[in-house]
Amino acid sequence: MSLLDRITTALPQGTAFVGAGTAVLGVASYVHLAAAGHTLAVDDMASFSVLWTVVFSIGLGLFFPVEQEITRVVASRVVAGDGALPVLRRGAALSFGLLAVVLVPLALFGRRLADLFFHGDIGLVYALGGAFAALAFAHVTRGVLAGLGRFRAYGVQLGLDGGLRIVMSLALALAGVRSVFAFAAVLTVAPLIAVLVTLRPVFQGARPGSAAHWRELIEHLGLLVGSTLLAQLLVNIAVISTKLIATDDNALVTALLAALVLARVPLFVFGAFQVSLLAGLSSAAAEGDTQGYRRLLLRAAAITAGLGVAGGLCAVALGPLMLPVLFGAPDVLGPLDFAWLSIGTTLYMLAMVLGQALLTSGGARQQLVAWIVGTVVLVAVTLSPFELRTRVEIAYAAGSLAVVTSMILALRSRVGYRSVHS
Repeated sequence: MSLLDRITTALPQGTAFVGAGTAVLGVASYVHLAAAGHTLAVDDMASFSVLWTVVFSIGLGLFFPVEQEITRVVASRVVAGDGALPVLRRGAALSFGLLAVVLVPLALFGRRLADLFFHGDIGLVYALGGAFAALAFAHVTRGVLAGLGRFRAYGVQLGLDGGLRIVMSLALALAGVRSVFAFAAVLTVAPLIAVLVTLRPVFQGARPGSAAHWRELIEHLGLLVGSTLLAQLLVNIAVISTKLIATDDNALVTALLAALVLARVPLFVFGAFQVSLLAGLSSAAAEGDTQGYRRLLLRAAAITAGLGVAGGLCAVALGPLMLPVLFGAPDVLGPLDFAWLSIGTTLYMLAMVLGQALLTSGGARQQLVAWIVGTVVLVAVTLSPFELRTRVEIAYAAGSLAVVTSMILALRSRVGYRSVHS
């Protein structure tokens, strides 16, 4: 059996379909940032960098947990032979409720937020709200598709979203559009179109079933939202903290976002099997397959570690050269910067794998505690007297290490010695 065959066998079923879509979406992130970086002025690119970071920290932190819970509940219903339509309805109501929670503050404090983060451009606050709305719709449908095992449709949605981002951002750049709002609006338009195109398989698969109780979805949602928000904070906060601490250093803000995106190339690959990993662990837990559960978890952790090391070596060797060429970013970061960011990324991915295990083994509370510990370490290092650039990079790695350590200690009792139903 070839190495590729062994890797494919080790990964959860459906990874290839999700992987193809994730690959396109990952490439789209680079094309989008590159098009904006080579087109927008430095100050505008700094504003776009902050908006991008907020969308993929707070936005994912709120709505990805809804997808995870929908995936978990639907996958369990599939095992029991029950329909998913009631879960879809409850999940949609839950997601739109969370959307209202973020849109109201944007409406009330929009001008203040524009002055603080976007050089007074209120249009970017509107773009931020639109991007949140797109995520709210997308993650509900993805949760149903993943829980049903319809990974082909899931991959199509990701791929179409990414393809549209590539086409739109390149069109803006080639047309010489220098509006930061136009580049930001791509984060709303592309995912919404992708959702509309893939609605049919969602409703086809979500057949009627027994009533879905709110408790099924929200019993652990608060813990999961807290965990995911802290996780996204940890992986994205370097850009925001740099902007808050050094408000005039737009070059460093822009370069840090580009460097983080390069160092996190393995995260885009990791996303290819993260979704199917959750579905696989949920199904194994529902079936009581303890050995299969442990085997899947160990394989996922091993693949993730290898992926992080390989990506890190490439980032350290090529990252400093690629920043100005790919993104038009200021040449202010070196190999050591990429080393810290790559270490943080590898540990962060391992934390995400271990977090899936805690979630599906009933350890949502321990998962949140682990992310709280990591956040405390992150804040402590960020407030240390080191040079700003160095401390935000080390804070990422140190915070991720603290999370991994905490999760391993929690999992030793939950998965190592007890049933996955604990």
